[in-house]
Amino acid sequence: MKVAIIGCGYAGSAIARHLREKLGYMVTATTTSPERVPELEEIAQRVVVAKGDDEASLLSSVENQDAVLLSVSPIADQQVDADSYKETFLYTAKNLVTVLQQTKSVKQLIYTGSCAVYGDRNGEWVTEESPTVPGNQHGEILLDTEQVLLSANSQDLKVCLLRLGAIYGPGREIKQRFSRFAGTTRAGDGNNLTNWVHLEDIVSTVEFTLIQQLQGIYNLVNDVPLTTRELFDRMCEMYGLPPVEWDASQPRTRSNNRRVSNHKLKEAGYKLIHRDIVV
Repeated sequence: MKVAIIGCGYAGSAIARHLREKLGYMVTATTTSPERVPELEEIAQRVVVAKGDDEASLLSSVENQDAVLLSVSPIADQQVDADSYKETFLYTAKNLVTVLQQTKSVKQLIYTGSCAVYGDRNGEWVTEESPTVPGNQHGEILLDTEQVLLSANSQDLKVCLLRLGAIYGPGREIKQRFSRFAGTTRAGDGNNLTNWVHLEDIVSTVEFTLIQQLQGIYNLVNDVPLTTRELFDRMCEMYGLPPVEWDASQPRTRSNNRRVSNHKLKEAGYKLIHRDIVV
C-alpha cells in the first residue's frame, strides 16, 4: 500500500515509521520545512516539501497514492492565533480536497482531528452523534475543517475522521508536561474532566483504519476520563512531588469538561493498548 502523510509532526512521524518498518508500506511524508527532509528520509521512502496553500506540491504528494493521512498541527504545538489555525487546518483541508479531485488513485482519506469540537459539556458523556458546540474560535475552525473533509466523501473515496483526546507518549510524558505545577495553587476546583490518548494507540488506530477501511467519525480516547485533580494527584504521588493545591474561588481558565466515549471504535473491533492513562 502507498500512503501519503500530510504533516509529519509528533504523531505523523510515528505513524510514518510504523507503516514503513512494521507493515512494509510505501510512505510519502510531507513537511513545510526543507531542513527536516534528511530526518524524514529515515522514516519514509519519499519526502516532499509541501505547504497547505500550494496545490501543486500537495498534488505531487498524493498522486498515485492509495491512502492519505492528514495529520497537521501548529509548529511545535504552540498556541497560535486563529488566522494561523485557519492556515494550518482549514486552508490545508480545502486545498487537499481540491487536489484529491484531480487524482483517482486515493481510496481513503484519514484525518487526525480533535475532541475540542464538542466544547464544554459540564461533565456529560459525548459520542460521535452528540452535537458539536466548540467553545472557542479554534474549535470552530477544527469543526469547519472536518466539514470540508467530509464533503469529499464519496463512493470512490472513504473519509474517516479520528477525533483525538489530548496526546501523550514518549517525549510528551505526563510528568514532563505537568511536573512544573507540583507544589503550586491552581485556579478552580480541579474537577474538570480530561480525555487522553497515548501515541501508541494513535499509530495503532491509523493502521486499523487503513486495514479495515473505516469510514465516518470515530472518537479516539482511552477508557477512563480523569479530572485534572486526579491526574495531578497520580503524578505527584508517583514521583514523590508536592501536591497541587486548588483555589475554587478563582474560575478555571479552560472549559473542556466532558467525558468522551470510545465505544464506536471498540465496536468496530479496535482494542486499546492503553485503556488508562500512564503517568
